[in-house]
Amino acid sequence: MATLTIRQKLMIYLADADDSKIKAIYTLLKREIKDENAIILNEEQLAILDKERGMHLSRQTKSYTRQEANQIIRTGRQNQG
Repeated sequence: MATLTIRQKLMIYLADADDSKIKAIYTLLKREIKDENAIILNEEQLAILDKERGMHLSRQTKSYTRQEANQIIRTGRQNQG
C-alpha cells in the first residue's frame, strides 16, 4: 500500500476515532511528534548563545532586570545611560 493511501486512511480513521483510541495513539507517537512551540537553533545560533552566555557569566556584559529591559524597550536604548 502506498504511503499516500496509508496517510489518507489514517486521517479518516483519526477523524472519527473515539477519545481513548486517539490518546493511545498519541501515547505511542508522542516522542516523534515535535513540539510546535519548540525553537530549533542551528549550530551558528547555538554558538552565539554560548558566547553571549559566557560573557554574561564572566560579567563582561551588563545584565538587566525585567523591569529595566521593559523600560529600555519602551523608551529606547538611546535614552539609557
